[in-house]
This record gives sequence, C-alpha cells and structure tokens, in this order.
Amino acid sequence: MVEDTDLETLSHRALCDMPRVRPVLDQIADKWTILILIVLCPKPTRFNELKRRLGRITHKALADSLKRLERNGLVTRKVLPTTPIGVEYAITPLGHSLRQPFEALCAWALAHGDAILQHSQQASESHSGSDRQNDDGLFSDAVSR
Repeated sequence: MVEDTDLETLSHRALCDMPRVRPVLDQIADKWTILILIVLCPKPTRFNELKRRLGRITHKALADSLKRLERNGLVTRKVLPTTPIGVEYAITPLGHSLRQPFEALCAWALAHGDAILQHSQQASESHSGSDRQNDDGLFSDAVSR
C-alpha cells in the first residue's frame, strides 16, 4: 500500500506537471479519440468504414477528430487514387504508443463499469422525488413558494 506521504508527493508532483500534462490530455481524452485509435490500430481504414465501425459518430465529429489527430501526429491521411477518390487513415508510431495505456483504461472500464453504473443509478434514485438538485448542486424542496 502506498503511504499517505507518498500519495501527497505524487499528488503535488501531478499538480506541478499539470500545465504540461493538461494540453496533451485535452487532445487524447475526448469522446472519440480512444475509439478511433482502437479501430485504426490493426490496419489502415477508410473514412466510411471508420464511421460505420464507430456507430453513432457524426460525419463532422469524425472529420474534426481525424484532422486533430493528424495535426497532433497520431494519425496519417493518405488519398487513394480511386474513383471516387478515397481517403485512408492509419495510426502512426506515436499513436501506437498510446495502445498500452488505452488497453489498461479499457480493462479498468470493464472491471469497474458495473460499479460506476450502480453508483450512478443510486445517485439518480436518491435525488428523485421531492428533493431535486438545482443547477447549483444544492437541494431544494419541490414545493413552490
């Protein structure tokens, strides 16, 4: 078990590193990045195939995410000499370097997802009824004044 003083040291170090870490996490920890890179990891994939495999992603969200990933060096874009012209995306070595942390995060989500959902449901149930949380996170009774 990690000692409390070690946790304090690690926490302090993380806060000191935050100005350098936060911009990077903002680029890779959004709604679609992990899933896009998971799809691209085994082999290059065309835009429409990516869109099909990701399910509910919109055309715009996928296009914007791919542009950002390309700009950040995680994905390459190759125009294919086909009719109509096709575009294929592939993960770069830098993108591949995220595989291990993403796999660990996915494993954690599988191991703890049920607990997260259970807590979320319990919180929703405890906030229903006459005591509802307002926008400020405060509770107010439902009786109008």
